[in-house]
Amino acid sequence: MRISQENRSSQRRSRRVSRQVECSACNLGRICLPGTLDENTMHELELNCVRKLQIARGTSLYRAGAQLKSLYAIRAGFMKCRVLHESGREQITGFYMMGDVLGLDAVGTGFHLCDAVALEDAELCEIGYSTLEQLCRDVPQLQCHVQRLLGMEIVHHHAALHMLTGKRAEERVAGFLLDVSRRLAERGYSPREFELRMKREEIGSYLGLQLETVSRILSMFHDMKCIDVRRKRIRLMDMQGLRGLAGLRGVRSARS
Repeated sequence: MRISQENRSSQRRSRRVSRQVECSACNLGRICLPGTLDENTMHELELNCVRKLQIARGTSLYRAGAQLKSLYAIRAGFMKCRVLHESGREQITGFYMMGDVLGLDAVGTGFHLCDAVALEDAELCEIGYSTLEQLCRDVPQLQCHVQRLLGMEIVHHHAALHMLTGKRAEERVAGFLLDVSRRLAERGYSPREFELRMKREEIGSYLGLQLETVSRILSMFHDMKCIDVRRKRIRLMDMQGLRGLAGLRGVRSARS
């Protein structure tokens, strides 16, 4: 896929690079790197493999068809992955937050399958893939962790497929909110109150629903007092009730 000169120039203006990265001091390091790396290996990663990258909202990190050169660990901000159809319609394939690693879609073929776009100003660690491959050969713990990341990506896509297959619209939206809540909790953030960085239309694209349907269901959940909605700000008020709406098993009627 060709990228116009104007888009290339826009991307260069939107990116700022710094080599000052301290993986050992990052509070998200336990997610994107194994905690068993020794000091020398960590220093080699920081010195030769990882660089900090800042991109502006709306900027493409990479595009479908581009050759795999790096993996990207999100330090701050939210990203979306999308496929653009010939008609220009955007299909969202996933949302990613701090601690997630982007670029794994290209490991099998060597080419990216989708675009990765910043939903807001974001900061990432760019990990040179060729250097990472060499380090993986020398450091078994790192190789195991990369394999774990690939496995987690497969699980993520399997869970997304399960959420979409044979589910009613209410179940899809409830499941989506619970998934965002769980992932934020894993990163030490509040699982009950958060801001949705993506538009309602983008949520609908990901869930296979129309914009009007997503808005209607969120309003319905609000009226049921399962959630409190203030524009993009969401507060989960009845977790058990939301699990019931998502069609999950073992749901109690009491609020938690």
